[in-house]
Amino acid sequence: MKILMFTWEFPPLISGGLGMACYGMVKALLNLGIKIDLVLPTREEVYFPLRDVADVDTLPAVFLDPKKQSTFETRTFLNSSERMDFIGINERPESYFQLAEIRRYAVSLKKEYWLSETVSIEEHDLWQQMTKNLIGEEDLIRKVQEYTLRAERMARMLDYDMIHAHDWLTYPAGMLARKLSSKPLVVHIHATEFDRAGGPGDERIHKIEHAGMTYADKVIAVSQYTAQMIMSRYRIDTGKISIVHNAFTIPEDAVLSKERIFKGPVILFLGRITLQKGPDYFLDMAQRVLQTHPDARFIMAGTGDMSRKLLRRSASLRLKNRFLFTGFLNRKQVESVLRASDIYVLPSVSEPFGISPLEAMAYGITSIISKQSGVAEVIKHAFKIDFWDVDLWVETINHLIEHQDYRAKMGIEGMREVNKIQWDEAAEKIRQIYTSTLADYIRNH
Repeated sequence: MKILMFTWEFPPLISGGLGMACYGMVKALLNLGIKIDLVLPTREEVYFPLRDVADVDTLPAVFLDPKKQSTFETRTFLNSSERMDFIGINERPESYFQLAEIRRYAVSLKKEYWLSETVSIEEHDLWQQMTKNLIGEEDLIRKVQEYTLRAERMARMLDYDMIHAHDWLTYPAGMLARKLSSKPLVVHIHATEFDRAGGPGDERIHKIEHAGMTYADKVIAVSQYTAQMIMSRYRIDTGKISIVHNAFTIPEDAVLSKERIFKGPVILFLGRITLQKGPDYFLDMAQRVLQTHPDARFIMAGTGDMSRKLLRRSASLRLKNRFLFTGFLNRKQVESVLRASDIYVLPSVSEPFGISPLEAMAYGITSIISKQSGVAEVIKHAFKIDFWDVDLWVETINHLIEHQDYRAKMGIEGMREVNKIQWDEAAEKIRQIYTSTLADYIRNH
């Protein structure tokens, strides 16, 4: 079985949990003998034919332009970074198309698919909804437009049995590939706009999410929490939804030994600094815990639209070097900060799953997570608290600081538990979804 997979993130292209989730998932699917043609938001028009487990780390690439492919094959690269630069993979993928070209594409999309005689009224409405809401001059919308434009060429040129698209950024690409190929589409919902925005958010994204999930043959939700969200907020047919919890497999070369950088206890927030993740609650906790334990250090690792606001607030509270902002961290830097931490905190307001708690627990870090998270459905050896109950978060952090033996015991039990949550089981569930979806599609067509 060969899958055409669209995703916005995959190592080394990472800005959040989606990248590591796709990495673990694809690696396990390859181990089951499933072939994957991976499409990422690269500068150059390339795809990555993944056939062996080792391919997830080497990312073999094929250029759509034969001349560029020839240059790529004959060129000698000094290291993997130079190779990735040639392909156009970096931490911040950019848009390379002019907006006028995107608008022409939107018009051609409208003519070719909206007005097609083979399109039903329902399908016409979905195409209209997707195309209408894909218009905008914001940087991210332009990148999605570019990615969708490129997907048309991929969909026409490649041979595959099924399409798998991850989150709204790639839903338009998945829909287009399904329309062009008549192959079934599975969409994966890792987070909704309601989760990310902590409320209504951007209406365009809601409508793209709705169109993608409605047009898909199957929808994979990362938790029961997310499944309930897409049923109640998006009115998606329950018969289309399958729940596959995420997992975490620690890298083989990971170093788990502790590496202290401060004398006192270190409490870590690792994730995007956005409303969804509850970073303001983390700052509230820090202010109060530091009154009792001034030797503690709070680290906020990540970037996001609330970074500047929290930096100013931390300064106004005079927390100084007891509350530290790291900015964006690459994989090695993430591992270093995990090795230096004692307590991990995830006070998310709405978290469809949350891979970072599993990662922290794999390093033996005692974790406190929001009850409003999907990961709370699958782990037992972590504290689970309502995101808004700052009193209880503070009380729990103080208790763990004051009882090191208990904290260490919880950390070890959490590590053992996470080591049993492997991607192999999740990949087998996805393989079964692929098989049944393909069988249904063949039977009905």
